[in-house]
Amino acid sequence: MARRAGLPGRARMVARVLREHDGPELPWHRVLRSDGRIAFPPNSKGYREQTQRLRAEGVDVRAGRVRIAESVRDLDGDLDAALWRPR
Repeated sequence: MARRAGLPGRARMVARVLREHDGPELPWHRVLRSDGRIAFPPNSKGYREQTQRLRAEGVDVRAGRVRIAESVRDLDGDLDAALWRPR
């Protein structure tokens, strides 16, 4: 998200903005660690909510990690298309 917003290397700043803004229109659930993992502690309320929202968009989440290869396969490797234009 940081790179798409023109702020490469500022992922923490984007995460902080999303955390402090509680507007339902912000796609906070699409923010993941750089390795594709959900940052919330496993089985926490946030973890469950993020997993549920991602799966509702057709994103493959297994053991707290987004499986990008499986989620993007039918979109020719276009991660933006997979995550920003959910099925």
